[in-house]
Amino acid sequence: MKLSSLSKITIASAALIVSAWYSGSDDKNRYTGWSEFLGGPERTHYSSLTQITTENVKNLQVAWEYHSGDTTGQIQCNPIMVDGVLYGTTASVQVFALDAATGKELWKYKDSKDPQWFNTNRGVTYWEDGNDKRIFFSAGQWLYALEAKTGKPIESFGENGRMDLHNGLPASAKDKFICSNTPGTIFKDLIIMPVRLSEGPDAAPGHIRAFNVRTGKLAWTFRTIPHPGEVGYETWGKNNYKNEDVGAANNWAGMAVDRDRGILFVPTGSAGYDFYGGNRPGQNLFANCLLALDAATGKRLWHFQFVHHDVWDRDLPSAPTLVTVNRDGKKIDAVAQITKSGFVFVFDRVTGKSLFPIKEIPVPTNGVPGEKPWPTQPVPLKPAPFSRQTLTMDEINPFAANRDELAATLRSVRHRNQFEQPSKEGTLIFPGYDGGGEWGGAGYDPETGILYVNSNEMPWIMTIVDKPKMDKLAMLPTGERAYVQYCTACHGADRKGNPKSGYPSLVGINTRRDRAYIHTLVSNGKGMMPGFSYLKPTEKDALIAFLFGEEKKEAGSAAVEDKFSSVPYKTTGYNKFLDKDGYPGINPPWGQLSAINLNTGEYAWKITLGEFKELTAKGIAPTGCENYGGPVITAGGVLFIAATKDGMFRAFNKKTGQLLFETKLPAAGFATPSTYQANGKQYVVIACGGTKLGTPKGDSYVAFALP
Repeated sequence: MKLSSLSKITIASAALIVSAWYSGSDDKNRYTGWSEFLGGPERTHYSSLTQITTENVKNLQVAWEYHSGDTTGQIQCNPIMVDGVLYGTTASVQVFALDAATGKELWKYKDSKDPQWFNTNRGVTYWEDGNDKRIFFSAGQWLYALEAKTGKPIESFGENGRMDLHNGLPASAKDKFICSNTPGTIFKDLIIMPVRLSEGPDAAPGHIRAFNVRTGKLAWTFRTIPHPGEVGYETWGKNNYKNEDVGAANNWAGMAVDRDRGILFVPTGSAGYDFYGGNRPGQNLFANCLLALDAATGKRLWHFQFVHHDVWDRDLPSAPTLVTVNRDGKKIDAVAQITKSGFVFVFDRVTGKSLFPIKEIPVPTNGVPGEKPWPTQPVPLKPAPFSRQTLTMDEINPFAANRDELAATLRSVRHRNQFEQPSKEGTLIFPGYDGGGEWGGAGYDPETGILYVNSNEMPWIMTIVDKPKMDKLAMLPTGERAYVQYCTACHGADRKGNPKSGYPSLVGINTRRDRAYIHTLVSNGKGMMPGFSYLKPTEKDALIAFLFGEEKKEAGSAAVEDKFSSVPYKTTGYNKFLDKDGYPGINPPWGQLSAINLNTGEYAWKITLGEFKELTAKGIAPTGCENYGGPVITAGGVLFIAATKDGMFRAFNKKTGQLLFETKLPAAGFATPSTYQANGKQYVVIACGGTKLGTPKGDSYVAFALP
């Protein structure tokens, strides 16, 4: 495939990239430890440890279990281990340090200046220079720096140990929601931070920013929504860069870095508003791109865009994976990126050239009035997708008691093309809002060139409707008006939510939570819910009064301003296509684990991942189930993974996919495991927070080892 002129990098400019200095954590890592997120800067999820093998893995036992006492939500953390100390986070983002061999708590940190944090967190970042050893983590809008030994804030960093992640964004973003779910990436004395933003027209711009690890000061910025005169500006509307009604195009899933070459690989998400782009005409660079940046300066080296003018929320869901591909006897250092659509793209790290053919295919352009769809989308011809792309009427769930009802629903919505436009009649989003591939990411075995990816096949239905008219909103009391504007898409007009799709009922919330809790949640968000920090205090108070049934039923009188009149639509919410019993409305598999040979583009094996015991008891073969969190691959021949809704922890033969070991966790492990050696023994540890997908809550980390 030919790259556009915007994507090219000359050999001369590549030669100018200097070799990177390695932090102490790299020397300790190199596949033997787990001192960085997902095992190392390459994000391979790989360990060269061999104590646990395919022969003895069946003998694994619980070595220790650490209870944090924090059951406020999910734990998605991939813990790291440095110098015999394990670092991780609780559900409310309290950072802790444990003895890695025993699970004994050494210290725990929670910021006393702020309320409890509810954003999900996937881990911490370690940096050292001599005796200066630091742990970085994010909670709410803050990036914190702690002493690794004591857990005490490093006062010289930012403002008394923490830095506002709004730093480096324009004034338009000052009061907009921002947090970070994923650990930052270290390059020399820089930490480059992923950020999560709103997905609406109120989103802050998703500029990629690097900060000095010692001071927290801004080092460089790459603007993902270009300004006039910058490359890519012409792929947007004239004023989109002003961040008045368009934002995001952010990296939230994490990054990988080739420290030898000094190249940072950054996957970005869609622009906000996610599901309508009539106010952001064009291809929309650098949303939905893999960016290769000079890690020292932020200069763009090359890019590839996976979705042009995204209106489906097809963010790149995970950090890319640095791999080495054997092609005609020659080794090529490459970068692999999985997608929510179930594709794997593989590029030469330096040039950005695809190692497999990619075709721009024509796609439907029958968008809602005002939309300006892009007429083509890129699809790799190899490897084959690891998830189904479309559904037919023959693929309705054969076990469903209401098959006819499901068939009627599928016939009524757009579903024949993976790029069907959002519509008022409804559009099937498949493999789903949550993949295909998801934030757990892919694992890679450098011994064999095999990429391992777990995936979901859960259809959702998106329906577009007209926004409420301002004159009608003006007739509502302030709190009810705020609910209609900001909450109905997820929690419904009747406040009953959609629990089967993961959106809780708010009916009777005053009997379950106090006012302070709800105020914090509205301001800061929780889990995947963004905070509404830009609401006025009076609006927040009125919204809570409405939710608590205390707001007087008096009609409003003041005119209501439509802040985002350029976006005339909203959705009816995130609705899974489920049967009457809550199972996916399509035939299995519903969750899979795939092994893909990147040297050839062919599959080594593919199996279902997870099961519903009650269906198995009826004689139905394991169907697979929804899964979040990735695999770990070892030189001992074992692949470890939790991730599944059924709450199991499993070990497979990485060569064949054969199940070697499984055990029930105290709560579902929606996280990526870590493996390391302490006091001569290999451990595998997994966070067991449950909560997601309606599973029971947990608060622990469980470590397994051989007896």
